[in-house]
Amino acid sequence: MTGKASSEAPACGPEEMASESTRVPTTEPSGEAAVPESTGEDQAPEPQELASQAPAPAAPAAPAATPAPASEDVPSAPLQLTLEDVSTSSVTVSWEPPERLGRLGLQGYVLELCRDGASEWVPVTARPMMVTQQTVRGLALGDKFSLRVAASAGSAPPAVLAQPVHIREHVEAPKIRVPRHLRQTYIRQVGQAVNLQIPFQGKPKPQASWTHNSHALDSQRVSVRTGDQDSILFIRSAQRSDSGRYELTVQLEGLEAKAAIDILVIEKPGPPSSIRLLDVWGCNAALEWTPPQDTGNTELLGYTVQKADKKTGQWFTVLERYHPTTCTISDLIIGNSYSFRVFSENLCGLSDSAAVTKEFAHIKKADIAAKPKGFIERDFSEAPSFTQPLADHTSTPGYSTQLFCSVRASPKPKIIWMKNKMDIEGNPKYRALSEQGVCTLEIRKPSPFDSGVYTCKAVNVLGEASVDCRLEVKGEQQGHPFAARPDAAKG
Repeated sequence: MTGKASSEAPACGPEEMASESTRVPTTEPSGEAAVPESTGEDQAPEPQELASQAPAPAAPAAPAATPAPASEDVPSAPLQLTLEDVSTSSVTVSWEPPERLGRLGLQGYVLELCRDGASEWVPVTARPMMVTQQTVRGLALGDKFSLRVAASAGSAPPAVLAQPVHIREHVEAPKIRVPRHLRQTYIRQVGQAVNLQIPFQGKPKPQASWTHNSHALDSQRVSVRTGDQDSILFIRSAQRSDSGRYELTVQLEGLEAKAAIDILVIEKPGPPSSIRLLDVWGCNAALEWTPPQDTGNTELLGYTVQKADKKTGQWFTVLERYHPTTCTISDLIIGNSYSFRVFSENLCGLSDSAAVTKEFAHIKKADIAAKPKGFIERDFSEAPSFTQPLADHTSTPGYSTQLFCSVRASPKPKIIWMKNKMDIEGNPKYRALSEQGVCTLEIRKPSPFDSGVYTCKAVNVLGEASVDCRLEVKGEQQGHPFAARPDAAKG
C-alpha cells in the first residue's frame, strides 16, 4: 500500500476522545532527533496587555486534528509522504524535507497516528527524530489507522497519508500446480479408481471448487476433499460417462487460478461387425470386414487377422495392428481348407470375441495335363576311335610297367593287345584291363626280351582301330638265358 502526503488531517470526533484507550506502538527510526526547545509563543502576556483586553466568552476548543495556520516562522509540511511497506505487524513510511524551513529552522519530525474511530493523534516516538523514514512496529492484525508527519516546531503544518493503513494478513495470489502426468489426457479403464491430487498455493487459505464439463459434480459418484495445500478428486469405480474435462478453480479475495484435467475412461472394443470371404485363387484368399460399432470410447490401434486349417483347427496370427478393412492372405497350402477371423484392438487390448468367416476357403490343386512332345531317337553307334594313343615307354628290368590308352566306341569294342604283331592274350606275363574306355596293359617284371612294339586294337561291328608304341627295357639281367646272345631276343 502506498500513499501521498496531504495538508489536511483526517477528522477525528472529540466526543470519542475520553473513551478511546490509546495504545502507542513502538518505532524504529533511522536516526535520533534532538528535543525541540520552547519558543516565546508559550510565555505569559504582560499585565498591561491583560488590562486593555475586554473579557470575552470562552471559545470552544478546536479539534485536535486541525493544524494551526502556516507561518513564515515555522517549516512547511514535509513532501511526498509515502507508505513504503506493510506487514502483519509493522508499517514503514518515508517523506521528503519541506520546501520552506522558516525562521526557526528544522529541529526534527514528529510522526503521529490516529486510529480508526478515534479523534486523538498520538505521537509514535517520544521525541522528534531527524530522519525521513520510520518503521512503526508492534501492530496487530485488524488495526486500521491514519498517519501524519510534521516538523517539530509549534504549529508547523503536517503531511497526512492519503489513505488509511489497514493491517491484515498478507495475501498470496492463488496458484495451481498440475502434476506432469496430468498435463495430458489421463486414461483409465472402466472399473478402475480415479484419484487426482492437485496441489495449490495461496494465503490465506483459498476456496477450491470443481466442475465436470462446466457443470457441477455428481456428488453420488465423485468425492472431493480440499485441504490447505491441495484438493483431491476421487471416483471409486470409473465409468465411461465419467470421461470429460474436470476444472479446478481456486479463489482468494477477487483473485483466482484455474486448471483443467482431461479424463478418458475406456474399455475393450467390440468385434468387427461383419466379415466375408471375397475370393480364392491359387494359394491366396481375399477378406473384407466392417469396423466395430463400439470402439471402447477410444480410437482403434488396428485389427488382428488369424487363419485356421480345417484339419487341425489351430489358429495362427497372420496380421497384427492392421489398419485397412481388406486384406489378402497368401502362402496357403494346396489341398487344405481355411477359415479366418478378425479381432479389433485398442489401448485395452483385443476384443473379447472375433468376426469369423462362415465359409471355408478351399485351396484346390491345379489340373496339370502332361503333353509329351515327340521324341526323336538318336543313333549313338560309333566305330572305335582312340582319344588317347599309346606313348613310347622306357622301363627298368625287374620292375613292372604299364601301358595306357583310351578308346571311344559304341557298341563297346573288343580290345586286343599284340607284341610285334603277335597276339599276347592268355600270356601270364601280361594282364590287360579295360574300364570306362581306358585300356591298360601291365607287363610284370619285364626284361630286355620284353622290349618291342606293342599294339592295342579295338574292334566292334562298325569297324576297328589300333595304336602302337615302342617299349624299351634297358640294362642287363643276370641269369637270363639270352643275356649273352642279343641276337637271340629276335627269336
